[in-house]
Amino acid sequence: MYYLIQNTSSSKPKQHCSTSSPKLCNHSAMADEEPVDQKRYLEDSCKPKCVKPLLEYQACIKRIHGDESGQKHCTGQYFDYWFCIDKCVAPRLFTKLK
Repeated sequence: MYYLIQNTSSSKPKQHCSTSSPKLCNHSAMADEEPVDQKRYLEDSCKPKCVKPLLEYQACIKRIHGDESGQKHCTGQYFDYWFCIDKCVAPRLFTKLK
């Protein structure tokens, strides 16, 4: 598999990397690129493991949908859902940080 590495400066030509992992490519060419937030990718991979808190949050949203007083909320369920995701992400994220 080939990855196309585009530099932001117009003086340098585009480089190709023929490895399966873009991390193994020439790092000097990647210095001009925007860093990729690994946490978002890890969160997406953890979401299937946190279906129960998500369903509880969605059920709460349906329950309070008609509340016009503004007194009801689903903050607890929302935080439970993200706590589950963060608990799954944390061990894998800190191994990727430099």
